[in-house]
Amino acid sequence: MAEDLLRIEIADEAGVFAVRQAGRQVAAAVGLDHQDQVRVATALSEVGRELYACAERVSVVFRLDRGRPGLVIELDLEPREGAERRTECQAAAARLVNLVEEKTEKGARVRLRKDLPADAEPAAGPALDDLRARLGRLRPAPALEELRTQNTELMATLEDLQRQREELRTLNAELEETNHGVMALYGEISGELEETNRGVVALYAELEEKSDQLREAGEAKNRFWAAVSHELRTPVNAVIGLTKLLLDPAADPLTGEQRQQISLIRDTGGTLLSLVNELLDMARAEQGRLEPHPAPVDVPLLLAELSEPLEPMAEQAGLTLTVDAAGGPDVLVTDAEMLSRILRNLVGNGLKFTAEGEVRLFVRTAAEDVEFVVADTGAGIPPADRERVFEEFYRVPGSGTGGTGLGLPYARRLARALGGDLLLDSVEGEGTTVVLRLPARHGPAGAGLGHVLIAADYAPARRVLHGLVAVHYKHLTLPTKRIV
Repeated sequence: MAEDLLRIEIADEAGVFAVRQAGRQVAAAVGLDHQDQVRVATALSEVGRELYACAERVSVVFRLDRGRPGLVIELDLEPREGAERRTECQAAAARLVNLVEEKTEKGARVRLRKDLPADAEPAAGPALDDLRARLGRLRPAPALEELRTQNTELMATLEDLQRQREELRTLNAELEETNHGVMALYGEISGELEETNRGVVALYAELEEKSDQLREAGEAKNRFWAAVSHELRTPVNAVIGLTKLLLDPAADPLTGEQRQQISLIRDTGGTLLSLVNELLDMARAEQGRLEPHPAPVDVPLLLAELSEPLEPMAEQAGLTLTVDAAGGPDVLVTDAEMLSRILRNLVGNGLKFTAEGEVRLFVRTAAEDVEFVVADTGAGIPPADRERVFEEFYRVPGSGTGGTGLGLPYARRLARALGGDLLLDSVEGEGTTVVLRLPARHGPAGAGLGHVLIAADYAPARRVLHGLVAVHYKHLTLPTKRIV
């Protein structure tokens, strides 16, 4: 909303001076600073003189826009017929104020606008009335006085320009000096970066060389393991075979002491053979040549066979060994030998590192997997060592037990060769839980037959065959009579 503040007319040259004075005074009254007052007065003077040159009379209205705070000046005129209009002054005025626009619907109207400062409060109510009254009492000063004022403003502007020029010269000098410093710094940084890049390239080459050396060392280690393991198997098997011959009831009789010592040799040879087989499997796994041979496995039977030689170890250590296959499938397609080695390794670790309590082995199904869980009540593993126990030859400090540090790494490699994984969770002072997770492949895909007859004379064999095909066929027949 715009409120009228003052009206004035330009009817002669003196009117142009009067409009300039009024513009400066109104600008000061509405809150514009000195520089903006000069800008408004100069723009109004130039536009007013240009318009008066082509008209008999120019009407000037000063308004206060309170909606978008600003000073609005409208100049209305009726151009003389045939008078030439020039717009150079309007273009110059546009650089001094925020807006200069012209409308020519009826006569001509030129509109100027200068925005008030953001913190200005436009007058309203009684204050606006008082402002109108004060502006109405203004009287134009003599032309000479106005010229003196213009000269003063011009001198002030020139001084301001001179000051700005000096500041600009100083800034340019500082900028030039800064540029010299920047260029010097850039050269220094470029040199350092170039040197750093050379160091990085050299380090990369060294790392690549070390990587090649590590790879060659790893390959040499695998070849060494494979060769040593292969060479050891023959004499170890020979030792075990000889002990079996000596312990054979058909052989020459032995004293009790001799039989016990030969049994110890046989058991030690069996342990050594297991270690040799583990080393050989580790070498094969490193070379990607450890291939499982999946076949249907009777899970309850495998666990029963596994627990039989381990129960005496548990009794000797004063521990309880619990094996439960009820939560898992009866039949699982996997490599029976690898699965047996993994579980024997995990249960053996549990018995070795548990001073009192129990070791449990049980099976459970989880989504599309089968999980074999070995949980003990041992001392547990510190958090910092829970991943390191899967490193080859690593043993937890202060565990107080022997071993090669190959058990868990070997078990994890076998688990991954079977398409599964080995997970570990442990709480110090409470025990450790190791989970062998394998894909739940229960048997071969069906051949599309609608009815299957299971023909087997041996009852356990019938149970195994039933488990293999039950998941694929709805109609099964078990014979109740002996098959001849």
